[in-house]
Amino acid sequence: MHDVTLLETLIADLVTDLPAVIRLEKVVKTLRTHFHCGAVVILKHDQDMLRPIASVGLAREALGRRFLVSQHPRLACILGSRETVRFEPDSPLADPYDGLIEDSPDGHLAVHDCMGISLHIEGKIWGVLTLDALTPGTFDEQTMQALQRASLLVEAAIRMGLIEQNIRALRNNRRDGEYSLTSNGADAQDIIGHSAALMTVLQELEVVAGSDLPVLLLGETGVGKELFARHLHRLSSRNKQPLVYVNCAALPETLAESELFGHTRGAYSGATHERAGRFDSADGGTIFLDEVGELPLSIQAKLLRVLQNGEIQRLGSDKSHQVNVRIVAATNRDLKQQIKNGDFRADLYHRLSVYPLPIPPLRDRDVDIAVLAGHFLELNRARLGVRALRLSPAAEQALRSYDWPGNVRELEHTISRAAIKALSLGARRDDIVSIDANLLDLPGVAADAQAMQQVAGSVVNSSLNDSGSLNLKHAVQTVQRELIQKALEQSDYKWTQAARILDLDPSNLHKLASRLGLK
Repeated sequence: MHDVTLLETLIADLVTDLPAVIRLEKVVKTLRTHFHCGAVVILKHDQDMLRPIASVGLAREALGRRFLVSQHPRLACILGSRETVRFEPDSPLADPYDGLIEDSPDGHLAVHDCMGISLHIEGKIWGVLTLDALTPGTFDEQTMQALQRASLLVEAAIRMGLIEQNIRALRNNRRDGEYSLTSNGADAQDIIGHSAALMTVLQELEVVAGSDLPVLLLGETGVGKELFARHLHRLSSRNKQPLVYVNCAALPETLAESELFGHTRGAYSGATHERAGRFDSADGGTIFLDEVGELPLSIQAKLLRVLQNGEIQRLGSDKSHQVNVRIVAATNRDLKQQIKNGDFRADLYHRLSVYPLPIPPLRDRDVDIAVLAGHFLELNRARLGVRALRLSPAAEQALRSYDWPGNVRELEHTISRAAIKALSLGARRDDIVSIDANLLDLPGVAADAQAMQQVAGSVVNSSLNDSGSLNLKHAVQTVQRELIQKALEQSDYKWTQAARILDLDPSNLHKLASRLGLK
């Protein structure tokens, strides 16, 4: 009877009019409740890896992880079987979620009971469904059979989501054929996150990808402009043709023209044969000009001719020929200021910026930080041969409090450095390695945390009356005032950054400050 209730609930989830990913999130919550386990995860199989699509019970950073099947024997066993697979509590095979279950008392416990089943759509492997528990004996033969039956409805929910997305794709005149069910609408191997700022950019990219307009990606160093350029190319009608990458900052001025447009034999000393340039290589496809603001003025004039007429002329030749290339450019510079300084042509800027698209800095995507950190943790776990690598709660808070001037690239380097430090301090590779806040070496973060603790302690002491009892209301308000003031000082009185330090919504911080008489 209990099994019948589960199937009825899953059918109700299946027929509910919801977005595909939300429907799957309801499914995993239903399964978690029924099987009384710690975590349930649906993972999609992409080439040689599995990535979470919907989950409940895992730490937030786990959602950014991409699990290489060859490095996770439990996932490989589940993926290779059409029947439910269960691992005994004493199984020597490490669980991919060790240390990542939310309900673990100290965040370090290994998974003690696990089972899973592969998911198939139209006779082809689509992914896996996993259930994990911290209590040994949670799963038995009866629960294995129940999961086998429930998996059919999970597959039906996935199939329904794919049909809905394919219909939506046809309505939007997409030309990439297969629409992948994913949690963030992007190629999850590249662009990770689901913040509002990121979603806005991805939606704009999807719209502009259908045209051949030049696109200018604007953003700070480290935001991942190349990833967005590659995503735009994948969504375009040119996706079967090459995407050619050019780092304009790395082109020596003496060779830039030859590199971009090619040269004839004898065009310069050492030119022993005719050579095609990058624009020839990109013919029919897309060329990505990274750091376009670094191009010499002499090359800018020739690039303008390509944008105007689709013509290039090889160095040393008096003839031009046509190329059919879409140009996507990127820069972290203020091109308008460069125009004023005489370092960039105004006419070229207007040609390149037909569709300017700012890429948000990481500080405006703070809800994505933990997910991105999880992605980099898994990469480093595999690279360093560690059983499990995770963030402590304090480390996760420190990551969210930091301003990230180097953006995603800085976050990647911070996680890599911290993982190596953890091992150098004696952490064992066969253990669950936890990265603490002090290993991150983020400027001011550790000092800020210590200062906040000192403020709280001193306020409690000052709130003791003569009888030794506490005035709770006074103590709480005083702590709030002191912490807000400290956060404002640390952020140079920038309220948005102060809210991030305090882990508050900015609007709520403003209201609290007004109530406390700080505004």
